[in-house]
Amino acid sequence: MKIQKQQKETSQSLVYRFTKAVQKSGVLIEARKRRFQERQKSENLKKRAALVKIEKTKKFEKLKKLGKI
Repeated sequence: MKIQKQQKETSQSLVYRFTKAVQKSGVLIEARKRRFQERQKSENLKKRAALVKIEKTKKFEKLKKLGKI
């Protein structure tokens, strides 16, 4: 995208045209999306997290049955 100052155009109108062109192109929206995008977890990490969750659940249920929670 290339924007040049036109003849007899003020600086403010040039900046206005530039910002409108950037908004229409969608560059800023895409950059904001990518900024906070997280990588997907690998299969091994997903399995490990699931096993940890199951273990915590079992431990919680055991303590609940014993009346400690």
